[in-house]
Amino acid sequence: MTDRRKTRTVYVGTTPIGGDHPIRVQSMTNTDTEDAAATISQIEDLLAAGCEIIRVTVNHDRAADALPEIRAACPVPLVADIHFTHRLALRSIEAGVDKVRLNPGNVGSMERVREVVSAAKDAGVALRIGVNSGSIEKDLLEKYGWPSPDAMVESALRHCETVEGMGFVNYLVSLKSTDLKTVLSANRKFAKETDVPLHLGVTEAGRPGYGSLKSAAGLAPLLMEGVGDTIRVSLTANPAEEIPVAFDILKATGARVTSPELISCPTCGRIEIDLEDLMNQLEEKLAGEEVPIKIAVLGCVVNGPGEASEADIGIAGGGGKGILYRGGEQVRIVPESEMVDALYEEVLAWKKDKENSAVVNS
Repeated sequence: MTDRRKTRTVYVGTTPIGGDHPIRVQSMTNTDTEDAAATISQIEDLLAAGCEIIRVTVNHDRAADALPEIRAACPVPLVADIHFTHRLALRSIEAGVDKVRLNPGNVGSMERVREVVSAAKDAGVALRIGVNSGSIEKDLLEKYGWPSPDAMVESALRHCETVEGMGFVNYLVSLKSTDLKTVLSANRKFAKETDVPLHLGVTEAGRPGYGSLKSAAGLAPLLMEGVGDTIRVSLTANPAEEIPVAFDILKATGARVTSPELISCPTCGRIEIDLEDLMNQLEEKLAGEEVPIKIAVLGCVVNGPGEASEADIGIAGGGGKGILYRGGEQVRIVPESEMVDALYEEVLAWKKDKENSAVVNS
C-alpha cells in the first residue's frame, strides 16, 4: 500500500474527514424518513454495526419535518440526501444536519446550488458534491458523448470551482458509477487534480454476495493507492449489512484495521489438525475485540512455520500440536486442544503491551 493521499480536512459536525484521519465508514437508512421512529430504530442498528456517519433521504417536506427529531436521536454525523429540490437542502440545514449530499447536476440551476452553498457556509454544515455517471450535465454529455470518467471529473471540478469561488472549502466529492473501470479512472484522475477529500463507493453494487465482491474490486485498488477518505458499500440489503463489508475491505487493504485479521490455510490434504473447527472457536473467542492484530493459524509443515512467524501472532499445527509464535519468535509448543486458548492469551498480552506502549509514548 502506498502512502495516503494528502488532502485538506473537512469537518462533518465534529468528525474530521481527510488528512491523516481514519477512513470513515458510512451508510444510508432505507426507511421512510418521515417515519422518525422507524428511522431512529434503523439508525440504532447501524450504530450497533459500527457505522460512523449516517445519511437519510430528504425527498419531500414530510421527511424534512422529521429531521429535528432524528437529529436529536443520532449521536454520529447526520447527512441529508438531496435530489432535484434544493429547497429541501435549505430546510435540512435549518434542521441541524451535519452535511448535505447534493448532486449539482440535478437541482435545476447553478443559482440554486449557490443558495445551498451559502446556507451551508453560514451554518457550518459540510457538503458532499455527488457526481454520478447517471446525472452528468447535458453539455458535458454532448462534449464527451457518454458519461465518461473525463466527463465526471470535469463536472466535479466545475462544481468545486463554484463552491470555492464562494469561499466554501468544507466539502467532499464523490464520483460514483456502477462500472468499475469508470469508478477507478474518475477517482484517480480527480485525486491528482485536487486536495479535496473523496467519498468512495460503487453505486448500485447489487445483492450482498456479488455486491460485496464488486465493491471490494472497485474500492480496493484505490484504497491501496492511498485514495479515499470515507466509504460506503452500497448493497441491496438491510443497510446494517454494509458496515462489516466496508470494514473488511479496509482491513484487507490495510487502509484501516480495527479488528483482528485472521489468516488460515485453505483446505488441502496436507492439513493435520481440525483447522475449520479451530477457526470457528477462535472467531467466537475474538468476537468484539477491537485490536488491529494479524493472527495466522496454519495446519501443515509446508508453509505453516514460515507464515505463522510472519504474523503478529501465529501457530503452525500438525500431528495434534502446534508451534506458537509471537512477533516472529517461537514462544512454546501447545497441544491442539489448547491452541485457541493459547492464541487468545497471546492476543490479550499483545494488546496490553500496545496499550502500555501508547501510555509511555503519550
